[in-house]
Amino acid sequence: MVNRIMQGVEKPYLKKDVPQFAVGDTVDVATRIIEGEKERIQVFTGIVIMKKGSGISETFTVRRIVNNEGVERIFPLHSPFVSKVIVKRSGQSRRAKLFYLRKRVGKATKLTEKRKSGKEELTAPGSDQGPDKPALATAAS
Repeated sequence: MVNRIMQGVEKPYLKKDVPQFAVGDTVDVATRIIEGEKERIQVFTGIVIMKKGSGISETFTVRRIVNNEGVERIFPLHSPFVSKVIVKRSGQSRRAKLFYLRKRVGKATKLTEKRKSGKEELTAPGSDQGPDKPALATAAS
């Protein structure tokens, strides 16, 4: 009962176009920075190591290395100050939280890239031949 009431209160504040990304993806998070009367966009690039929460309180944590120091930043997903999230690279992960990346340095922090299934792209619509099925020549002998 309380959950429905909270959803009704939060609904006008939720973003309509929520960016689609997963844990392990390398993302560019464009945030609006207001300094006095000026407004500018600052981009924070890093690996998403965690997503948590739901509704208006949903957040994600992005980690990157700056001057040999790990920097993590937590962004509210539905914040008006997060203008856009762009996925640069999809990383393959078998965990929901990638805290083990905190202990790693250099190339050990790289995740393997998520492979996209190319079967839909390679087969022409209406044909029974796929990339794995060679064309069979029917011999009328």
